[in-house]
Formats: sequence, structure tokens, C-alpha cells
Amino acid sequence: MARPADVALGLAVHYGHRLERPVVYTQGVALSGRLRLHELLPDSPDPAPDIAEIVAPYVADPEGVFGVDDGTANFAGICWADELADLTGDDSYVELLRSVADRFGPTVVEGPLDPDIRTEDFFFAATVLGRAFCVTGDASYIDLLAEFLLSADTLQPGGLWWHCKASPYYWGRGNGFAALGFAEALTYLPADHPARPVLLERHVRHLDGLIRHQDESGMWRQVLDMPDTYLEHSATSMIGYSIARGLRLGWLDGSWRQVVDRVWAGASSRIGEDGAIEHVCGGTGPQPDIEAYVNRPYSDGLDDRGGAMALWFAVEMARLEAGV
Repeated sequence: MARPADVALGLAVHYGHRLERPVVYTQGVALSGRLRLHELLPDSPDPAPDIAEIVAPYVADPEGVFGVDDGTANFAGICWADELADLTGDDSYVELLRSVADRFGPTVVEGPLDPDIRTEDFFFAATVLGRAFCVTGDASYIDLLAEFLLSADTLQPGGLWWHCKASPYYWGRGNGFAALGFAEALTYLPADHPARPVLLERHVRHLDGLIRHQDESGMWRQVLDMPDTYLEHSATSMIGYSIARGLRLGWLDGSWRQVVDRVWAGASSRIGEDGAIEHVCGGTGPQPDIEAYVNRPYSDGLDDRGGAMALWFAVEMARLEAGV
């Protein structure tokens, strides 16, 4: 089985070298992955100067980063800002993060979060609001995030999330977004926050539900409860990352280690030395029927969605192995 650190080093060659307009989460996650990898392996090449140059236009004009039609998927493209601030000591990245986090308010109802409860918003909100709370100490950010996640009411009795109310289907990456969003939230929620026990219980219930639909390869499928649909890489990386993060930070017990090792075996075997990723579902908004999810095309090769999430998963597995 491939060593996570080696896989991460290979992926970092191919991903995390651009942040194009419109800014979007996939390229932002890859930038974050390169920064996290260097933090883990300080003898590796320092990506901070390169990334600082890539993001300089956005830092210079925080109010002009997003257009009028941009939404939460775009806002989450700033998920590298806290890590770059840590590496460089430059508070302008903190101010950029704060300005983006402010776009999620002032309340759940009045902000950009979709009332249809799209699971992708779990991640988009958590990755920005959690970081904003962490770097500013402003509790309004984490309270808004907790309020939003507590309001989500589409977790089903079997432990899986609908993609959204309008699309009551168990889309693979939709559930990956849910797992990732809750893992991000739990990373930043204080231990004594009143919402933490409820959100942790929901997260573990979801992971338990996911295990019941895991393929013997360690992967998850495009539609989780339809075993004839294709094995999908981005969902698998997101879920694997969420389990690895929970193990590393202690909210999941040791019994989950064998689960995440199986996920890693499946995901890593489908990453090429050239950065190619097998079977990554294309961009997918809410679909009108289950057939649209089943027939959603996938890519094989270099792919921002698949590569970014695989890089995050690889770095998180390497951190878990290193015990840091």
C-alpha cells in the first residue's frame, strides 16, 4: 500500500498551482493541501512564496474577489488563507478570510446558504466560518455555523444524507460533502460549545451509515445505495479524510483505524504517478431524478476536484501516521 506522504508529494506536483476566476473550492483546497504538506514535511520545498504570488490579486482587492453571481462554492476557495497567514505572519490573509466569512451572514436565513439544505453547503460554510472563528476568536462565526448545521433535517434513518430536499437521493459526493463539513466543524467547535454533542452524534451516525454501503474495495459509489453505479473517487477521499481527521483529533475511537486504512487502500490504488485520478464525478448540482445521478459522467485523469480532495486525504493520513 502506498505511503500517504509519498502520494501527497506526488499530487502536490500537479495540484495547487493556480487560483483562477471565478475562485472555487477545488483549487483552494489544493493550495491548502500544499501548505499542509510543507507543515508536515518542513524539509520539502516551501510553497508559501509561490502561493502568495498566486493569491496576491485577491488579497490586494478583497471586495473584488467575487462577482454578484458567486456563491458558497466560490467563498470556500479561500480555505488556504489561515494556513498562509500562519506560514508568513501576514495578517492580510486573515482580513481576507474575515471578509469572506462575513458573506455567510448575518443569519442563516438572510445569508447565501440554500434553504433547500444542500450538503455541499455543510462543507462550504464549515471550511470558511470555522477558520474565521479560529483566527479571529469571534464566536459569531462558529455560532452561525452551528445554527446552520443544526437546522439541517435531511439525515435519513439509515444514516445517509439526501443531496437536498429537492433531490432526495444518496449522491456519493453529496455525502462526502456532509462528512467533510461536519469534520471541519468539529475541528473548530470548542469542546464546551452546546452544539458539539448533537453535531458529533449526527456525524458518527452518518459515518456508521456510510460503512454499511462501503464497497469491498474500500471505495464508495456514485449513488451510495445503488451497487451497480461506478466507484467514485472524490466522495471516497472526502469520507476518508473525515475519518482520518476524527481519529487524529480524538473524536473517533481506534476501531475506525481499520476502516480508514481500507479507504486509503482503495483510494490510493486509483491515483496515478502522473496525478491522474480514476472516476471523478463531474460538477453536479441538484438533479431532477435518480437516473441523472446514475448517468452523471466522470473523468479519468487530471481533475481539480479529485486531485484536491485526494491531496487533503493523503496529507491527513500522513499526519495520522506521524501522530501530529
